Amino acid sequence: MDAQVVQQDLFAVDLERFHGPLDLLLHLIRNQDIDIFDIPISRITQQFLEAIRDLRRLELERAGEFLEMAATLVRIKAQMLFPRRNDDDEAEDPRADLVRRLLEFEHFREAARLLERSERERARLFARGFVEARPAPKLADLPLETTWAEVQGAMTALVERLNAPETIHHVRGREVKMEDKIHEILGALEQARRVEFAHLVAPWGTRIHAVTTLLASLELAKRSMVRVRQVSPFSSLWIYRARELRPEAPEAAEAS
Repeated sequence: MDAQVVQQDLFAVDLERFHGPLDLLLHLIRNQDIDIFDIPISRITQQFLEAIRDLRRLELERAGEFLEMAATLVRIKAQMLFPRRNDDDEAEDPRADLVRRLLEFEHFREAARLLERSERERARLFARGFVEARPAPKLADLPLETTWAEVQGAMTALVERLNAPETIHHVRGREVKMEDKIHEILGALEQARRVEFAHLVAPWGTRIHAVTTLLASLELAKRSMVRVRQVSPFSSLWIYRARELRPEAPEAAEAS
């Protein structure tokens, strides 16, 4: 009768206070002084299943973790029941992976408890936000050893740097004069009645030449020396000699 009471008390556990199935499993093993490297898997499996008989109070995710561990224990128990052949004596124990997981969990659990204890002790001694003053680093008292030759060399190098001429680099862009572009446009119009703007810019292929050529064309148009025409937006721009320009439609002029 007493043994039955002890057995019932063993499984009177509150799952809410355990941090997952490994915590519960380690509790069952340590409370019975079981060697973790030689777990009686059949007895532990039965005790674990008895302890999780009521999972309705747990959330679905946590309940799934306990059920997964239960399935793992049942699988290990089944593997332990299978007969082994003589050449399988050196095969890995089915419990080995579970033992590794339990030892790793126990290691980190103890580390977490140590940190919690240190935190409580620090909170008891110091106020929140307290930063302990660090001692100033101690400089080794080394004797200064140098020679006159080293001092003179350092002074000579300093004087040379101070007297060195300052090197200034001036970078200038290529100048493109508008007058040159005006002569270029007039020279092209002496060879033909009209000239395309893109034809004037193509030999140079730079933005500054394109802008200067456009400004030169507008200056000549302002002087009534040329006429600038464009059939539609973004179409080819043509430059005509003003004195030979005929009053014709832009479409016809573009087609000629």
